[in-house]
Amino acid sequence: MTAPQNTPVLSPAEWEVMKVLWDEGPLAARDVFARLPKSGWAYKTVKTLLSRLVAKGALSYDQIGNSYLYRAAVDRQQVTRQEVRSVFQRLISEACSPVLAQFIDEAELSDAEIRQLKRRLDEKRKSKERKRGGSS
Repeated sequence: MTAPQNTPVLSPAEWEVMKVLWDEGPLAARDVFARLPKSGWAYKTVKTLLSRLVAKGALSYDQIGNSYLYRAAVDRQQVTRQEVRSVFQRLISEACSPVLAQFIDEAELSDAEIRQLKRRLDEKRKSKERKRGGSS
């Protein structure tokens, strides 16, 4: 599965590493490892994940002596949007309405979030009508 605009598709483990770098900025591998204590991963595992993320274009690095300083090369929002799009496409491959209904039933939405969803649905309907030339 290829992501639009060269956005890398990340595994759950890669997401955990990326969250550390998005939240904390450029870090050496040992610092990333130190911030993932709940993962139970070995240091070598973290280094492997960092290498995979560099190969995918999700991370870049600067070499400082014998050490590497890793930084996110992709925007968190862009990757999150791609992940949501990917999950949504898998869920609605058959029918969209049941998925949206389930989301609405399960989600704990505030009044502000409900207003935002209504606004976005209205915008989507208007955009669709413009594309059709104004016919419903």
